[in-house]
Amino acid sequence: MDPQVIRQLLAGRAGDGRPLGRLTPRELEVLELMAKGRSNAAIAGNLVVTERAIAKHTSSIFAKRGLDVSDDDNRRALAVLTYLDQGR
Repeated sequence: MDPQVIRQLLAGRAGDGRPLGRLTPRELEVLELMAKGRSNAAIAGNLVVTERAIAKHTSSIFAKRGLDVSDDDNRRALAVLTYLDQGR
């Protein structure tokens, strides 16, 4: 997806009461890269932080979205689906 399009979508999301409105700008960056199919290692490299920092951000994203650990669901996929859905 075009980075400019993603920035425009994110600008309309922050703090507006929608599901992603509670995420910090950094969490939105992480989620954007997750939506592009990047691994935690790739995201860490792109944002010049540690993989542990990315793990903390993803945990925070999951918690803010109410995505609890489940044997039946993939939290990463569900978070990305929410991200993509908010762009419509």
